[in-house]
Amino acid sequence: MERPVCELRVLLSATIEDTEDVCKQFRERLAGIKETLLFQAELLLREALTNAVLHGSHGDRRKRVLCAVRLARGRLVIAVQDEGEGFDWRSRPGQPKRPLDTCGRGIDIYRRYATRVRFNNKGNAVTLVLRLPPEVQQ
Repeated sequence: MERPVCELRVLLSATIEDTEDVCKQFRERLAGIKETLLFQAELLLREALTNAVLHGSHGDRRKRVLCAVRLARGRLVIAVQDEGEGFDWRSRPGQPKRPLDTCGRGIDIYRRYATRVRFNNKGNAVTLVLRLPPEVQQ
C-alpha cells in the first residue's frame, strides 16, 4: 500500500490567522517540491480557505472550517468545507471581471490552476484536484 507524500487534516477556526497556520504547515510538508508547483498548490489552498473564512463563515471565529489535503498517486487533492449557507456556484462561472477587482476571482483561480474543481450542491464545500507532472509523482 502506497503511503501519501503529504496528508493534512485540520479543523480550524474561521480566521485568517488559522488560515496562515494551515498554509505554513502545508509548505513545510511539501518542502522539496519544485517552487512553481508549490506556488500553484498553495494558491489553491489559500484561496479555498480564505473564501471559506471570509465568505462562508463571514469571519465568525466561532464557526469552523474543515480542511483536508492529500498528496499521493500523482495528484494533490484539497478539500475545504465551511459551516456557512453556501452559494450558487453554478451562476458564477463566466462572469466578466474588471482588472482592478479584488473579489470574485476565486472560481477563475480554481479553474486556471486546478485540474478538476467540484463544489457540493449547497456550495459550502470545494474539492480541488491538481494532477502532478511525472517528475513529482515519485
